[in-house]
Amino acid sequence: MNTASLSQAEFLRLVRLNPFNAAILERLPDLDVQQGHLVAGALFGTVWNVRSGQPPTAQIRDYDVFYWDDDVSYEAEDAVIRRAQALFGDLNVPIEVRNQARVHLWFNGKFGQDRPPLNSVREGIDQFLVTCTCVGISAHGAVHAPYGLDELASGLLRPNPHNHTPGLCAAKIADYTRRWPWLRSDRPVVTQQRLV
Repeated sequence: MNTASLSQAEFLRLVRLNPFNAAILERLPDLDVQQGHLVAGALFGTVWNVRSGQPPTAQIRDYDVFYWDDDVSYEAEDAVIRRAQALFGDLNVPIEVRNQARVHLWFNGKFGQDRPPLNSVREGIDQFLVTCTCVGISAHGAVHAPYGLDELASGLLRPNPHNHTPGLCAAKIADYTRRWPWLRSDRPVVTQQRLV
């Protein structure tokens, strides 16, 4: 890829070429949650698909929706997940809805490493494993890209120094380069463990 820059307007245009992203973003305000964002692979994966000539929906495993609720009970999160199923169910794609106030409660059980509590959805986005994947779009259409969009456009994969679980980064980079072989990392990849 020769393109080394990406404006927020072009990012939004590319993201919306994926009809599932477009529908989720259109309906997200109706989920009626605080700090609602569509995040991660649904966004950067769509951009990488379009830039590499693949269909916009190719290689997208799921669509992550983050929100914030001070009630960190499983029951409160489950109620939001059920509302999301009703709101997005006709799209027939996997949509993962997660209260970012709860991440530190389940992270160790899933990944075997501790994470400190987050203070907001955007703080969670800021800490994704790879800097160029730290992207989100709010329910009101605002782009959050704390490290900019240029590395996303150029396909440069760099470990995020603000992530609390750097041991998981090599597997994530290996997974991305398997799905989009034109991406490049600024460090060697040493593991083949698959992360979703």
